[in-house]
Amino acid sequence: MDAVITPNRSLGETGRKVVMYALCFASSLIATFLFVIGAWMAPFFLGLDVLAIWWAFKIAAKRAERKERVRVSADAVTVVHEDKTVWTSPTAFTGVRVDRAGEHDARVRLTLSAKRLTVGSALSPEEREAFADALKQAILSARAERHSA
Repeated sequence: MDAVITPNRSLGETGRKVVMYALCFASSLIATFLFVIGAWMAPFFLGLDVLAIWWAFKIAAKRAERKERVRVSADAVTVVHEDKTVWTSPTAFTGVRVDRAGEHDARVRLTLSAKRLTVGSALSPEEREAFADALKQAILSARAERHSA
């Protein structure tokens, strides 16, 4: 198994640009009107609103680029977050547990003795449970592959 998990993006790059252009256009019209009627400070605050929304979109885009990679081989289970290995354990001793199954905050955890690591946080609750099943099956297959050789 070699699974790459990425967060779901509800708004792509093109959508963000369209929203920002529409927001800038609407804010410009409102700011011009308010400036003409004498509310000279209002355009400044409208500009701050646009800047805050742009900044929030940048943060959301950066978080959407996060990747989690889960690899199961006959020798080891490895989890890599953004090119950094955060978990390595022997396949023969690695367990998979689902905490709070069926609930919205269900968690898929890899276990090894007292160590635990939550994986698949970016998935929906249904996807987490399906991922846990696939991960358990991959570990069982990897164990069988190792012992059959």
